[in-house]
Amino acid sequence: MSEMTQKYEAKMENTVEYLCRELKGIRAGRANPGILDKVTVDYYGTPTPINQVAAVAVAEARILTIQPWDPSMMRAIEKAILTSDVGINPTNDGRIMRLVFPAPTEERRKALTKDAQKMAEEGKVAVRNVRREAMDKFKAKKKASEITEDDQKQLEEEMQKITDKFIKKIDQVCEEKIKEIMEI
Repeated sequence: MSEMTQKYEAKMENTVEYLCRELKGIRAGRANPGILDKVTVDYYGTPTPINQVAAVAVAEARILTIQPWDPSMMRAIEKAILTSDVGINPTNDGRIMRLVFPAPTEERRKALTKDAQKMAEEGKVAVRNVRREAMDKFKAKKKASEITEDDQKQLEEEMQKITDKFIKKIDQVCEEKIKEIMEI
């Protein structure tokens, strides 16, 4: 692996990681603690992620439990969930809050599948943009006589292999998410 392609590979890796985080946010009818990652609660004047003020766990396939370490935070957590885009009304017994995920309808699952595919396609475009950026850089170096034509060809081939690897990885991640969404 040449040093010239490493930074571009790192950019592609970041793109895939970002895609994975975004796909976690798609609610597939299964309890997934990742759905609360973007929800923040006002903790003594500071917006704080719920998982930093409470224990978040999957109780059953469709039930997420939230147990605040400070019981006085229960109302604030409930309010944060209600005002977020999670779309589930929490129930609480004073100690533990429960989020019950309803099973999505067939139509909703198909819509979620399209969303996941769209996110994956955007990820692939981002990866290809990184490849184009790298190819342009290699051409510029060749033009400036910093590398030979053979080096340029070798770097371009290496970059293409790296790109193919990440495109394949994006397809796998998307396929797994679609499988999860379509599961009843």
